[in-house]
Amino acid sequence: MEELERIDETVAAVVIEPIQAEAGILEPVETGLGENFLRRVQEQCRKVGALLIVDEIQTGMGRTGSLLACTRYGVTPDILCLAKSFGGGMPLGAFIAPREFMKKLTFDPPLGHITTFGGHPVCCAAGLAAQRVVEEEGLMEHALRMEQRYRSRLPHPCIQKVRGRGLFLAVVLRDGLDVSQFMARAFREGLVMDQFLFDRGAFRIAPPLTITEAEVDRSVEMIHHALDELWG
Repeated sequence: MEELERIDETVAAVVIEPIQAEAGILEPVETGLGENFLRRVQEQCRKVGALLIVDEIQTGMGRTGSLLACTRYGVTPDILCLAKSFGGGMPLGAFIAPREFMKKLTFDPPLGHITTFGGHPVCCAAGLAAQRVVEEEGLMEHALRMEQRYRSRLPHPCIQKVRGRGLFLAVVLRDGLDVSQFMARAFREGLVMDQFLFDRGAFRIAPPLTITEAEVDRSVEMIHHALDELWG
């Protein structure tokens, strides 16, 4: 595969999202690369001595139904990057790596492992508390159940397909339908959504992991109503 062959001895590291977020929530299988693509990337990195850096800033901390999305593909990165939900609403990010890698950053460059606001105790406490809630209240399993609830209720003549895992979903509209126009109409219904930077044909569903069944059903009703108002 051409993409894998580009990872050779000249490559220091490969940075990759297990699920491409701003491209429209694309898993490797969606792009034709296959379910085993991430494992093959890891194998190629180890073969040539490159580091595998996995970006779980949007997919981590239970959003896809598992603590980390990369574990679904049997991948253990050399370096893991976390942020967003990692802080439980507070500003917090993490660069996680084996001790030998972290030691190198203490001198090359000097103090390269620190940030001005890194490790703030209040943010760390909030992040830890949020993760306890995710685990103890079964929110990862809940995310998978709510995914199935969305998938069973979303079908509509204007919707082409739904991509993603857990509560990290992309709803793709039929060709020719204006997503921006739909989102403006949905906003008037009281529904706040987000588009993708690099896929203008879909909108995002990524609610809090605590969303209830009733809230899922209500949000689907609002989506359908907006679609009917525009193109029904």
